[in-house]
Amino acid sequence: MKENAIQAATAAAAGKKGPATIQDYIKVMQGEIARALPSVLTPERFTRITLSALSTNPTLAKCTPKSFLGAMMTAAQLGLEPNTPLGQAYLIPYRNHGVLECQFQLGYKGLIDLAYRSGSVRTIQAEVVHQNDVFEVEYGTDDRLIFKPLLTADRGDPVSVWAMFQTKDGGYGFSVMSMEDMRAHARKYSKAFSNGPWQTNFEEMAKKTVLKRCLKYAPLSTEFVRQAAADETIKTGLSDDMFALPDETVIEAEGVEVDGATGEVLDGAGAEGAP
Repeated sequence: MKENAIQAATAAAAGKKGPATIQDYIKVMQGEIARALPSVLTPERFTRITLSALSTNPTLAKCTPKSFLGAMMTAAQLGLEPNTPLGQAYLIPYRNHGVLECQFQLGYKGLIDLAYRSGSVRTIQAEVVHQNDVFEVEYGTDDRLIFKPLLTADRGDPVSVWAMFQTKDGGYGFSVMSMEDMRAHARKYSKAFSNGPWQTNFEEMAKKTVLKRCLKYAPLSTEFVRQAAADETIKTGLSDDMFALPDETVIEAEGVEVDGATGEVLDGAGAEGAP
């Protein structure tokens, strides 16, 4: 059974001479990876992408093989490429009860891909608003959003982020968050605000955050909801349906101190191992 595949991989790799590596596990699991991949992504290309992720972020190689393969298979079943310039998804090392494990995170572009694949969205968009842009928003019985970015270099500092969707039958919705609220939200709910894409791709993560909030009100498929719920999860098993496996709660981000009761990142904590 596929649920025993990681255990089999562990035993096979452990039987080799010398220390086992995540690369060993990937080779052992090639058959399972091939069966989980969508037709648009070949096993060879996916393997190259994950090995590249290991080489660009050495901390990933220190994660437990089970969690790394779980994150890798989640990306595979979503048809998203992790840790590439495409920004579709990320594999990020986290401390979970003192053990370094790999967490899967959706990127902004990955979330957009999944929304379009649902088949009901005609338009989806998110933008950062700067001080000198024209931006008007009204909520009520006649919602409206007007955004006219200044087409010069003097746009000023970023002040807010907005996202919108429009369905094929004409329905629509939008959400707005100030940059101040965005940073407060990230510090409170992301256990790695000081680590990973929040530091390397802040605007992309801000767009994803407000887009997820916006899409809560979109009439999207149950499958999209299940896929989006894979964001910021740790899985240590394998299944034909990775989205059905329970999330292993992240307690402490690598190099970041986290409040064990609330899950909040404590101010002033450092970070290392960011991709």
